Amino acid sequence: MGKHKKTPRPDDHAGFAVDLEDARDPLVMTLDIGSTATRGSLYDATGTPVRHYRDKVEHSFTTAGDGTSVMDPDRVVEEIAQILDRVCDRAELAGRVGGVGLDSFASSLVGVDAQGNAVTECFTYADSRCAPQLAELREELDELEVQQKMGARLHTSYLAPRFRWLRETRPEDFEAAERWLSIGEYVWLRLLGTTAAGTATAAWTGLLNRRSGNWDPRMLRIAGITEEKLSPILEPHESLPDVDPERTARWQGLSEARWFAPVADGLCANIGVGGTDERTIVASAATSGAMRVLLHHRPQDIPPGLWCYRIDSSRCLLGGALNDVGRAVSWLQGTFALDTEVLNGIAAAPVSSETPGVLPFLTGERSTGWAGSARAVFSDVSAATDCRAMARGMLEGIAGSYRRVADELEQAAPHVERVIAAGRVTQELPSWLQILGDYLETPVIHQTMKRSTCRGNALLMLESLAPDVERADPEPAGTYSPREAAQEHYRGVHRRFEHLYGATVAEA
Repeated sequence: MGKHKKTPRPDDHAGFAVDLEDARDPLVMTLDIGSTATRGSLYDATGTPVRHYRDKVEHSFTTAGDGTSVMDPDRVVEEIAQILDRVCDRAELAGRVGGVGLDSFASSLVGVDAQGNAVTECFTYADSRCAPQLAELREELDELEVQQKMGARLHTSYLAPRFRWLRETRPEDFEAAERWLSIGEYVWLRLLGTTAAGTATAAWTGLLNRRSGNWDPRMLRIAGITEEKLSPILEPHESLPDVDPERTARWQGLSEARWFAPVADGLCANIGVGGTDERTIVASAATSGAMRVLLHHRPQDIPPGLWCYRIDSSRCLLGGALNDVGRAVSWLQGTFALDTEVLNGIAAAPVSSETPGVLPFLTGERSTGWAGSARAVFSDVSAATDCRAMARGMLEGIAGSYRRVADELEQAAPHVERVIAAGRVTQELPSWLQILGDYLETPVIHQTMKRSTCRGNALLMLESLAPDVERADPEPAGTYSPREAAQEHYRGVHRRFEHLYGATVAEA
């Protein structure tokens, strides 16, 4: 017991939390593999975090100017094991934890040999080296037809062009791989001796038929792989079969737990802050960003700029993703030496016609134009433009990217009544939410709970583990209502954004 005692994190005593002795069973343990860290948190049956039962291990992607974005998959395995050791190897949890769930950033890929050892690094969604193969696929296929069937267009983030790139540029690695897994599937294989892909992991590959819920034979042929190379697919209520009890015995608190297949972090982030119905759009703003709405039906047609990922037999997640949100903020901090406090002040400043126009595509664009090779553009920069004005332009440009997604969401989800914003960027730069509210011309509700992705993971498991328990919901931090005077300014900003986009990105 002594070796697991640790200093509580600052938010362990936040209002939305419960002590272990007051927590309602079954408890659930959630694990999240993000772009900047691996996290683990314990929740009770109401979806409330349990104080002091959480941990975090930081990491980062390895990137390069040629589009490389990878990480060491075995390091992630070690991080997950370390978190489980610290949080769950505790006698007081024995018999109380009903489930363990894992989510990760989407569209990851690891090749493994017959023994389950990695033969490649983990390729992340931001790795764009398959851009030439993407261009070939766009010549060969009707991209809009692919989107309607798979729920996603062709892009460097998805796996069809990535498999082609591997086959053409790294044939030895391609042949050495007996199976191809997401990072979450790889972690479970190494730790549990078995694995599967949650529907919400399979859907994010671009290879899952959104209507049937199965790997799509035509897309597999196009990618150059067979179904046997991929994992079986499990829906959220289905737990992993054949988990090796000898492997899980190392964690005292997990003796009675069911283990669930990995799902995508976007789904969990949406559910975690309250995006559970068709009336709510969630704007996530972390390293990357997204706007999503959880539909309880499958739409017949998907707007061309969006994706629609299958979750289970009745639900799907409709939305669009942005590569550069927190990543763009970090770029501002590093390039212009502007700390978080200064950037928040810049976001709070009055609107100005002298602010440069910015397309914030540092690592390529996903929604709505799917231009993987797009790069950032600054316009209307003069000798009088300083770093603060450049930063303000970038912050407005990020809001413009969200606006493009919101406009298409409105076409397919006409019953939306509210926007909830959450994620690291909203907590570090809350003033930016006023820019977003003005730009979207709609109130933005700020949800500041910690680890909303972990909470969404917990709520997903609790749908099957504790379906009759009423969930608890944290209070939002506030609402940013659009200001009439600023709205006219942002209409002009957005016209310039669209003009820049059409001139520089539309054909990228």
